[in-house]
Amino acid sequence: MRATGARLGEWFRGIGGLVDAPQADDAVFMQRVAFVERGVALPAKAVSSLVLLYLLFVSSWFRDLTPLAEDAWNVLRVFFVMYFCLNVGGGIVIWGMDEVPARLVERVVYVLALVDSIFLSALTVVTGGFGSILYWLYPGLILRNAAVIPRADVQIMINVAVPGYYMLAGFLHRLLDRTDRELIETTGRGAVGAGAEDGAGEPVESLVTRLLLLLLLTACCYALQVLLDRKRQEEAEAREFAVKQQQLQAAGRLAAEIAHQLKNPLGIINNAAYTLQKTVKEGKTITQQIAIIREEVVRSDRILTELMGYAQLAEGKVERVLMTDEIDRAVDQVFPAGTDYKVEVRRDYAPAIPFLLGQRGHFSEIIVNLLTNAREAMDGRGRVWIHARVTPDYEVEVRVKDSGPGIAPENLSKLFDAYFTTKEHGTGLGLAIVKHNAELYGGNVRAESALGHGATFVVTLPARSVMRLRR
Repeated sequence: MRATGARLGEWFRGIGGLVDAPQADDAVFMQRVAFVERGVALPAKAVSSLVLLYLLFVSSWFRDLTPLAEDAWNVLRVFFVMYFCLNVGGGIVIWGMDEVPARLVERVVYVLALVDSIFLSALTVVTGGFGSILYWLYPGLILRNAAVIPRADVQIMINVAVPGYYMLAGFLHRLLDRTDRELIETTGRGAVGAGAEDGAGEPVESLVTRLLLLLLLTACCYALQVLLDRKRQEEAEAREFAVKQQQLQAAGRLAAEIAHQLKNPLGIINNAAYTLQKTVKEGKTITQQIAIIREEVVRSDRILTELMGYAQLAEGKVERVLMTDEIDRAVDQVFPAGTDYKVEVRRDYAPAIPFLLGQRGHFSEIIVNLLTNAREAMDGRGRVWIHARVTPDYEVEVRVKDSGPGIAPENLSKLFDAYFTTKEHGTGLGLAIVKHNAELYGGNVRAESALGHGATFVVTLPARSVMRLRR
């Protein structure tokens, strides 16, 4: 049973992955709004609002209505005034969208899409219900919503509501029509208004067909958007892959050249110092100084060896990397099973962590160095908390917190400087590499700490970025 349940779960997740649309960039969303809303919808609404304003408040077209029908039109007039005011406010935001945050524009688009469908259903009620010619505006409304609403859940919710509003308008029209007829028969006053019988005898098959057409259009529009957005994402990733691969190769060649050019002179200096140390017989001070020279040369050589290792790392390939997987691997590497480390690692991952584009080793090295730093700060015993989430700016944020002694305030500003260390045998390169690798992808790292309360390192990496090489 468990195996069957697991397979079903995987099947449903696979189906969900097929219909999951990639996150639209703000730039793409704003382009869609500029073209559809500002370029097409606003002018169309302006013209239709003037026509409705004339028909509802100036024209004498609606005459000889029953009292109930007259009340319905009066309610529609009030609703139109509110609808008009909302569209004026929303239109101002959309017209000046270049100076407005994308999140505000997105919310305005959602509200206008919902209000448009509600107002269209109100017009449908008083123009014939199921028999209203306005039915053919509903597919256009669905197409427009699919074109501008980037979020899958919101788009599906609003577009599924559109046929729901149509059905509600049709049934409400029938209810009003039936009530109107009963009043006429009871009082003997009034007459059935124009169009009151339209759609009253609409076949059930026709209604079902219309409803299915709207629902099918909703599904097709969303599926088309998923395909187009995935193609756009693949093209953007392909361009980013190529750029990052070229930058990584350039960085690797530069690091290898620097390391190669410096290792040879250091080897000569080390040999000369060794020869001097053996041949100089006089003066203990000179011998000590030569020993210091050799010690520093060895230290420099070790740093260059690490730099060459980084150069080889930079020559790796760019790929899609899931940060939570790299965290799990880093935990197994820094706290391997069977060791004497008494460290409890607690992991908390938010859902839907996006993939990062880059060299896997760079991201792995960030987490490994942070966990190694935490382990050494706690002397191999304590607790480590690791949190991963997505920020509102579509960035992957990883927090590594330890229960160690904390960091002195005067050292916080120097933590990420190369060769700065408070450890007896440290090289001062671990956190410097963390900073370098994060900034390589347009991200950043910061430390938060207070003495006696542990330390927290926060790494932020954009899910969509171009690598930045420092000069």
